[in-house]
Amino acid sequence: MDTDLLRAFVTVAECEGFSAAGKVLHRTQSAISLQIKRLEDQMGKALFQRTSRSVMLTAGGERLLPYARHMLKLEDEAREALGELSRGEMIRFGTSEEQAATYLPQLLPRYAERYQAARLEVQCDISASLVEAFQEGLLDVVLSIRHAPTQSGHLLGWEPMVWVVAEGCQPQAWDTLPLALNPEGCIFRAHALSALGREARRWETRYVSQSPTGINLPVQAGLAVTVKTPRSVPAGCRIVGEEEGLPPLGQVEIELHRRPGHTSEALEAFCQELESIVTGEDTVASPRPGEVLDRDE
Repeated sequence: MDTDLLRAFVTVAECEGFSAAGKVLHRTQSAISLQIKRLEDQMGKALFQRTSRSVMLTAGGERLLPYARHMLKLEDEAREALGELSRGEMIRFGTSEEQAATYLPQLLPRYAERYQAARLEVQCDISASLVEAFQEGLLDVVLSIRHAPTQSGHLLGWEPMVWVVAEGCQPQAWDTLPLALNPEGCIFRAHALSALGREARRWETRYVSQSPTGINLPVQAGLAVTVKTPRSVPAGCRIVGEEEGLPPLGQVEIELHRRPGHTSEALEAFCQELESIVTGEDTVASPRPGEVLDRDE
């Protein structure tokens, strides 16, 4: 059983409410609700009876509660016995593969110099999935491309989107533009298709992959065009200028999510180093005064 889910379950039971439990665990009410739903799905039965005025344990929840408390106690004792609690904080960090390749080479040595005992777990995925995992309490920090307004997103800046093809490849030569894109749900894909639709340009999605490698290979081979930010243009490829007939794409917002209410020195230093590196990049335009939108609760 996932002890994070058990901890949320025990806290809701003790606080007799999702909102109060969220304040104790420094998570949003929706994140706590999602964790309880996941645990209920795993158990195959409802654990709480919810009304407009109260949250009460079901018979199944009452049976689980003493076991959950015991398992959490055992986990803490095991960590202490193995010395894990003295090894430094574990920070669960989510970002895209391309952002990881850009920023981690600078971030890791700088952060390790300040906090040698801290541990880092990196999860790479598309931004929408990472933000969802963050909202479920599964990640502590997320660097993402903003898809929609959220309570936790803190705007760091903007990056332009650009069309990318292989060097020597001429987009005008294609009657039907072959595209290599991420799956549905990717904001780069949405901007590309919207821009082409406004220009009435013929196109087809020929290659689809969630991995940058799966996108880069057909583009590098001269078989397709894709959309990226300037920092992510792969070797052997170039940015397509507007004079070559492809429509402008606009820009995307870069945002940072961090666990609300968590004020450890290690996490604070990690976020400071990450923000410094991201906003220090030439390809990222920092927000102007008054435009930093910190929506943390």
